[in-house]
Amino acid sequence: MKAVVQRVLEASVTVDGQRVSEMGPGLLVLLGVGKGDTDADMTWMVEKLATLRIFEDADGKMNLSLEDTSKHLIVVSQFTLYGDARKGRRPSFIDAMEPVAAKALYERACEALRQRGLTVGTGIFAADMKVALVNDGPVTILLESPPKAAPPA
Repeated sequence: MKAVVQRVLEASVTVDGQRVSEMGPGLLVLLGVGKGDTDADMTWMVEKLATLRIFEDADGKMNLSLEDTSKHLIVVSQFTLYGDARKGRRPSFIDAMEPVAAKALYERACEALRQRGLTVGTGIFAADMKVALVNDGPVTILLESPPKAAPPA
């Protein structure tokens, strides 16, 4: 799994002119699911998102996580994180997981974040979304679940 994590003062997601999620301070997460991603990748990503220390403490140090604060997050599905534009001019998305399985893993990730007591907004999977945000800092972190071990030869 891949994620672009942005610390924001506010964020919202609109689909077909209707606001489907909005929040004040917290994290906006663009989450991509790749071929071969498993529940282990999802669990790793959820743990990282919940505990990533990128909010300032009383001394102004990035020392607090979502779980340490009352901040919220919006998680938006983003298959284009798996776009490969190294060759040619049009990105290839062959490394993105097929939509049915990707949606299931994305939804399990959102539910796992809620199970940790976090307030989670979402977009609508595969919809044409308009995402608005005010980046705080700016702080933007790229996350990628650890590579899988190669099968024994």
